[in-house]
Amino acid sequence: MLGVGLGLTTLRGRAPAGVEATGGTVTDITVDGVAYKVHTFTVSDDFVVTRGGTVEYLIVAGGGAGANSGSGAVTTWAQGGGGAGGVRYGTFSASSTTYPITVGAGGAASASEANVVGDSGDASSAFGIESAGGGGGAAQNFAATSGGSGGGGATGSATSGASGNIPATDPAQGNDGGNGEGARRGGGGGGGAGSAGQSPSQGGAGYRGGKGGDGYQSSITGVATYYGGGGGGGAHDGTIGAGGLGGGGDGCRSTDNTVAESGTDGLGGGGGGAATAAAVRIAGSGGDGVVVIRYAA
Repeated sequence: MLGVGLGLTTLRGRAPAGVEATGGTVTDITVDGVAYKVHTFTVSDDFVVTRGGTVEYLIVAGGGAGANSGSGAVTTWAQGGGGAGGVRYGTFSASSTTYPITVGAGGAASASEANVVGDSGDASSAFGIESAGGGGGAAQNFAATSGGSGGGGATGSATSGASGNIPATDPAQGNDGGNGEGARRGGGGGGGAGSAGQSPSQGGAGYRGGKGGDGYQSSITGVATYYGGGGGGGAHDGTIGAGGLGGGGDGCRSTDNTVAESGTDGLGGGGGGAATAAAVRIAGSGGDGVVVIRYAA
């Protein structure tokens, strides 16, 4: 009888069996006294569950690239920033099986081609749930593309702006890009997972670019981090469009001998937009996405 009693006491004091799984880079964290295992996927892989249960997930797609500029005497056109990769999050009841994880790459900026719309980012997915890649930024007289968040618009001429208010394919994933404006000779910022991209007019007067939309803040890794920031719009000779929180790249000016910043890998940020100058200005590429899964250890 003594042995039986000890056995019952041991069972009652033991935590219930939780999820067991492999895949990605695994880290152990503690949040408010609760231990978690965190699986981070920066490349496509399998999440292999050997004991099922409830998991949390964050799925971030690749960000869109900003638009390259043309070259020539006219220096008043500015291009749109890339939209951020879509961001989805929630909980899922995982079974004992293998789940393919796809991590989307960011859209690539052309190395030399002038006046082209930015490439869209690739989708990320887990558990059959997909986040759409960010839309590419608009080039002069060419529309931005839609995506998890939409790309920013470009100036169609020195006096009028082409539409860049491109909606996200799913409002839960992101936001619209900002319009480009001819009057301010600036490109619109790409949309972010947390807020829309700005047009140049939202940042004040001058020949400036629009700010990229800010991303969504998550603490799934144990550290509060923004994911899915939009790329900033290009500018003629004023303030460049800053990238949004969450890895959005800054745009560049037509008067600078620089390239725009790329979005940050692992955050799904959009690339910054360029601006027309005497030589082709290169836009920023979109940042690669990430998938994060965690569960109580």
